[in-house]
Amino acid sequence: QVQLVESGGGLVQAGGSLKLSCAASGRTTNYAMGWFRQAPGKEREFVATINWTGDSTSYADAVKDRFTISRDSAKNTVHLQMNSLKPEDTAVYYCAARDSAFKSSSPRGYGYWGQGTQVTVSS
Repeated sequence: QVQLVESGGGLVQAGGSLKLSCAASGRTTNYAMGWFRQAPGKEREFVATINWTGDSTSYADAVKDRFTISRDSAKNTVHLQMNSLKPEDTAVYYCAARDSAFKSSSPRGYGYWGQGTQVTVSS
């Protein structure tokens, strides 16, 4: 069983930065990871994903060139560095793990989810 715990959310002004972390416990060898977000009244949407070896990443167009996903496999941790934040980035951010070494942008590809961390960007 895989458990995921996010941290690092909070309130930040537009243009600011936040770094989210996701600590994974359990068997995560060969697991790709992803970050998703859900704003009030909207569906959960893809943000970023990284493969097991950490050498391949993908991003949603809305966050490309502003967000960076990375992983520390030795510490079983995934990070999401968010720069140049905008009010439209406000959402609950979820970490997810999938039982595959290959990344995916579809939430249906992930079997394990964290509880989420709130990110609020004020204008």
